[in-house]
Parts: sequence; C-alpha cells; structure tokens
Amino acid sequence: MPLALVHDWLNQLGGAEDVLRVLKQLFSQAPIFTSIYDRARMPASWQAWEIHSTWLDRLPGIHRYHQPYMPLFAWVWAHYRLPAEYDLILSNKSAFCIGVRSANPQARHVCYCLTPTRFTYTFEHYAQRERLPPGSRAILAALNAYLRRWETQAAQRVTRLIAISRAVQARIARFYRRDAAVIHPPVDMPPWSPEENADEGFYLIASRLLPYKRIDLAVLAFGQLRRPLFIAGEGRDRARLERLAAQHASGWVRFLGRVDEAELHRLLRTCRAFVFPGEEDFGIAPVRAMAYGKPVVAYAAGGALDTVVDGISGVLFAEQTPAALAEAVQRADRVRFAPAEIRRHAEQFSTARFAEALMCELAALR
Repeated sequence: MPLALVHDWLNQLGGAEDVLRVLKQLFSQAPIFTSIYDRARMPASWQAWEIHSTWLDRLPGIHRYHQPYMPLFAWVWAHYRLPAEYDLILSNKSAFCIGVRSANPQARHVCYCLTPTRFTYTFEHYAQRERLPPGSRAILAALNAYLRRWETQAAQRVTRLIAISRAVQARIARFYRRDAAVIHPPVDMPPWSPEENADEGFYLIASRLLPYKRIDLAVLAFGQLRRPLFIAGEGRDRARLERLAAQHASGWVRFLGRVDEAELHRLLRTCRAFVFPGEEDFGIAPVRAMAYGKPVVAYAAGGALDTVVDGISGVLFAEQTPAALAEAVQRADRVRFAPAEIRRHAEQFSTARFAEALMCELAALR
C-alpha cells in the first residue's frame, strides 16, 4: 500500500515536527508533501528525505512570516492532488493540509490531527497570540467564515481522524462533527534508572518563548516564592520576559537560551520539578520531564489533563495566575513523589506505544 506523508509546512521546529520525524522513521520510503520547506531551518539530516513543496516557497518572506499568507495555504491545499500511485495518505495536520486529496479516487486519507486550525476556529485568540498587525487582522478575519466552511467540508472527506489528546478529540467533535480515536504523540524515553535521579534545587521550563506559553506566570510566581527557575529556549517573547524578571524576580529567574540535547538531558535529570504554565493541545515537554522521573507542575487544561496525574506524576493548578502557580509549587513540596512511578506513567506515551497504536489504526483500513 504506497503511502505518502503530508505536513502543513516545514519552516520551524516544534512538536508537529517531532511527530513527523517519528512518522518518517516508521515509513522510511514514504515521500513528504508540504507547502513550504525552509531547508536552512530544518535539521541537515532531513535533506536526504524526499520532500516536495509548492510554489508558495517562492513568495517573499514566507519562510519566516507565514501567518499573513494563511488563506493562500488553504487555497493550495484545496487544489493540491497527490500522484495517483499513493493510495494511502497520512497527514500530520495542524492547519489546512487536511484538505489534501489524491488523483486516485480510491485513495484513503488518515489524518493525525494536532488540532482543528486555530487560525479559523479560534481566530481572535490566534491573532492575539501571534500579535497580528491590525490591518492584516481585519482582512484575515473577514475570510474566516469561508475558511471554516471549507475546512469543515474537507474534514468530511477524511477516511479516519485521530486526535492527539482528549481536548483535541472534543474540538474535532465540536467543529468537524466527526468522531476521532485518541493516540497520544510519541515521546522518546531516555535510558534511566531511579539511582540516576538528582535534585539540585532548581525548577525548569524548556519551551519556545512565545506569549501563549504563559511563561510570564512562572516568572512572577518564582519571584514571589524566591526560588530558582531556569528557562531554556528562545523566542520572540524573551526580551519581555527578561524585563519582567528584572522587575519582579531579580536573581531568581535565569534565561539559558537554546540548549543542546546533552545540556537538556542534564537539566531534566537534575531539576526539582518541571513547570508547564501554558495550555497545549498535548505537550511533549512535560512528558519528557516525567521520563526522567520528575514531577510536573502544570495548568489543568488541554493535554496536561491526559498526561499529569495530580499527586502521582505532578500537581495541577486550575487558574492561570501567578498566585495559583505559586500555591501549586508549594503543594508539590508536600507530596512524596516516587520517581520510578512517574517514569512508568510516562512510558505510556512512548514512541513504541505510538507506533503500535498507529499501525493498528492503519491495519484496520486494509
């Protein structure tokens, strides 16, 4: 059964690209079809892959600033036809590639849905999160009614929908009016034993520094608590967060910038707990921390409700406020977490279990 992988765009690295990497490992001969491909910003090893992009690649500035071009992405995927030789399409969808079709009318399409497109279904939240300029915001908002209708119709053509979490499963039911299975994204499990567990007293965030991640809550909370917080990652919100830390958490919050895998391994192995103050569709980073036997202090929404068990693998807080986060950190101090139990919990989100569940879904189509 010739299979093609489809991915919305390749101009940044994040959780969607982590999933694509695993899909490519599972289906090594499958080509990847995408809208844009910025080779300079993708791992060098990916240049050995067969990746097909579209004419959107030639538009000015699109690799770094793709948001203003959003309606064009929808138009491209609405008209894109894969070669007829591929009778199974596996899309890794965060935006409009759910609309892809094959020149083969008998081809089946399995959509691994990271989320119904935020740009269309929750536009105001998306525009605020991405800080779209007022002019672009007004024009793009006017197109949303059409885009919502188109995406909802495209979702009806998909053979099988798979959600990454229960939160996304609920959105699929609400926006697409379709049922979906849940298969959590793959998380690499590092070699680990309880004897390796260490606690050097600091708390850790590893994330892109973007406004919707709500890292500002952690900066303020740890300033109030007067406890050390290390923040690994880069992003456009870094300057604002550094100013906030200088004003309210001087000496307690340390920005590490982008760290390599070896340093991230050391940080995860030696932190006291991982902090996850934003709402994500799933959230691979906290599961990685749990794979090291570390508890997670997380906002009780989105994918964290699937991954963090209060009192077992971490502590949840119900309001996105510095006070609620600070109280959760203090509550975590009173819990005697078992690192080996946290690791066992994390293993249910392993790459091996993802592969097994996905292969079962695909086998059911045969």
